[in-house]
Amino acid sequence: MGALLQPFPVTATLVSPMGSSLQICIHSGLVVGDEFGGRYSALPLKKPLSTKWPGDSKVNELRYHLGSKNYDRTRRDFGSNTKKGTPHLMNRQHTIPKLSSTSKNRRFSIRVSMGSFSVDDLSLHHDSLFLGFDGSTQSLKATVLDSNLNIVTSQLVHFDSELPHYKTQDGVYRDPSVNGRIVSPTIMWVEALDLVLQKLSKSNLDFGKIAAVSGSGQQHGSVYWKKGSSAILSSLDSKKPLVDQLSDAFSIKESPIWMDSSTTAQCREIEKAVGGALELSKLTGSRGYERFTGPQIRRLFETQPDLYNNTDRISLVSSFMASLLIGAYASIDETDGAGMNLMDIKQRSWSKIVLEATAPGLEEKLGKLAPAYAVSGQICSYFVERYNFNKDCLVIQWSGDNPNSLAGLTLSTPGDLAISLGTSDTVFGITKDPQPRLEGHVFPNPVDTESYMVMLVYKNGSLMREDVRNRCAEKSWDVFNKFLQQSPPLNGGKLGFYYKELEILPPLPVGFHRYIIENFTGETLEGLNEHEVQEFDPPSEVRALIEGQILSMRAHSERFGMPSPKRIIATGGASANQTILNSIASIFGCDVFTVQQTDSASLGAALRAAHGWLCNKKGSFVPFSCLYGDKMEKTSLTCKLAVTAGDQQLVSKYSLLMKKRMDIENRLVQKLGRC
Repeated sequence: MGALLQPFPVTATLVSPMGSSLQICIHSGLVVGDEFGGRYSALPLKKPLSTKWPGDSKVNELRYHLGSKNYDRTRRDFGSNTKKGTPHLMNRQHTIPKLSSTSKNRRFSIRVSMGSFSVDDLSLHHDSLFLGFDGSTQSLKATVLDSNLNIVTSQLVHFDSELPHYKTQDGVYRDPSVNGRIVSPTIMWVEALDLVLQKLSKSNLDFGKIAAVSGSGQQHGSVYWKKGSSAILSSLDSKKPLVDQLSDAFSIKESPIWMDSSTTAQCREIEKAVGGALELSKLTGSRGYERFTGPQIRRLFETQPDLYNNTDRISLVSSFMASLLIGAYASIDETDGAGMNLMDIKQRSWSKIVLEATAPGLEEKLGKLAPAYAVSGQICSYFVERYNFNKDCLVIQWSGDNPNSLAGLTLSTPGDLAISLGTSDTVFGITKDPQPRLEGHVFPNPVDTESYMVMLVYKNGSLMREDVRNRCAEKSWDVFNKFLQQSPPLNGGKLGFYYKELEILPPLPVGFHRYIIENFTGETLEGLNEHEVQEFDPPSEVRALIEGQILSMRAHSERFGMPSPKRIIATGGASANQTILNSIASIFGCDVFTVQQTDSASLGAALRAAHGWLCNKKGSFVPFSCLYGDKMEKTSLTCKLAVTAGDQQLVSKYSLLMKKRMDIENRLVQKLGRC
């Protein structure tokens, strides 16, 4: 085989007779997308390909293939070489015959073939493994995929139970002396990394086969490396555990995390400096949020300037864990960097105006940004010698937990909406036309250089559900689910707002608020009044919590401008709860799917490790779909239908209940909310 060509994108469009179209991107290889029925014309290129490639190689063919039990055909169309070293494809129209309406899961593939190109160049090595971590609030999880993208093994370290000497509760410390301050001991994460690798070793995992590693870190959390820590990182001794070598590496010992809400004043200061909350959102993808890293850094600078000045590097949780693996400071990736209120999301670079509004000398302490698919470095000798990793194992940029979940769910269509039910609940989708607003967040898509991830976050997720379970359902999920099943949909007009922690969306303080809409049947709101009550009976309390959480997701996703979902993919621990999934289907009115592994973040991290390895092999970005192509059903990435769409009459009734809920919520925000 000759020298590999540098891949670059070519746009092809399938156009239906009715004018609808589906664009795909060809990267010098096999590209697979859904074939969505009917008769199509293939326009091979949006414009003739005339970009010069290295050498004298030329495009030999444009070939597309449709396969199903009803139809199987390959067609070739040859291009011409008009100038030496300048291959191009002829821009002519091709007809793709209509497939039988009975065929399912139809797919097409388009191949651009060069003289020195082989489809094997877009494949993973047969025996290679890919390791993904997820450093969440309460645990560190590892998932290993093989070259067919099937799960080989997974391990987990639970912080509270397996590292009890840190005395965390739910993985965190709540500081009683500072209102809203919630942190985690940084060194605990260091010790957890060695512990989870020891568990993987005991499972007989062959570390030498791991070709690449990546990871997921809880978003927004920050780590502050003391001056001189770079030398410690670069000289780790494989005979000693990490915890013994890094205990004195941090200028502050406790990392502010996403649950922290102590920086309201700093948020307002940064917003004012750039022209207001909406201007900050347009620039960075979000208005000022207390948990975001920028306001946390500003608070440190204002309250403890000596510690700030003694800080050599500021990492996110994601880049911090990557730093341990490469034995040097790792870059922050562009996707997780968007969760800091510091990055210009359009330019994908640090915003000078926001940096200046946050703290002096900040850009040097942050380092350079990197694309999520880039190589952070090779794994350092500590892990080669202690666990027998291959010295050539790549560490791909780590990113945030929600972006990794997006990757793990292979979310690629604007009609898909993901709901992650974890310590926090999140709702996210993708768009090519982001419109940042005063609520919600916009991040660059970690697995697509052209699109963005849009997201809503709720702090009171699983911990709030566990609280109601413990108070009202005998500390039993079976009893909780029985109550949810036996209470009627719409809950007789009972609405609840439950905030064990200061909530993000809506911005309300700790407290419970219960209302009954008198004589509510779901037909009309006219003439109906609500009154507040102190308590509900246990079944009504359970349903008020679950319906309230899901109604809020639907209402705010619509207000944020997310498209009405064609399907919902549920992930996170509570996605294993069928009764909760039933409520999601009833309220949103669409099918709900689940994935094989409820922890989509570590799965997504392992996928991103494979994707980054592939991009490195090709020399530049390749589409994420090249990983799985038309073999999705044979991988651990498949989604299965969990609940069919709810009754549309009931969906309409929930729409009325949602309207009333938002009226009450708006009044609560006016009375109690943070500005």
